[in-house]
Amino acid sequence: MGSHTRKLLSVITETAIEDTLLADIEKMGAHGYTVTDVRGKGSRGVRNAAWDASSNIRVEVVCDSDVAGAIIAHLRKVYYDDYAMIVWCHDVEVLRPEKF
Repeated sequence: MGSHTRKLLSVITETAIEDTLLADIEKMGAHGYTVTDVRGKGSRGVRNAAWDASSNIRVEVVCDSDVAGAIIAHLRKVYYDDYAMIVWCHDVEVLRPEKF
């Protein structure tokens, strides 16, 4: 199969910080990302995306472990105290490692 291991970093957070967050992710070395609108319920209540002020996004980044670590450290330092945010990261197999 010829697959290679990379990290899939997933971030769910407030739509209000999308532009700044994406710029930060690129500065940290990510080659790209995927953004989707999401809704759900968590410790901060229901986020239904019916109103821009309460909408959430999910940002996914496939990258190497160094970039994932840098992004996670930055998110903790800059965003965690002031914004609703959840982050998780796990190994994924990719077929074209040069893209990530």
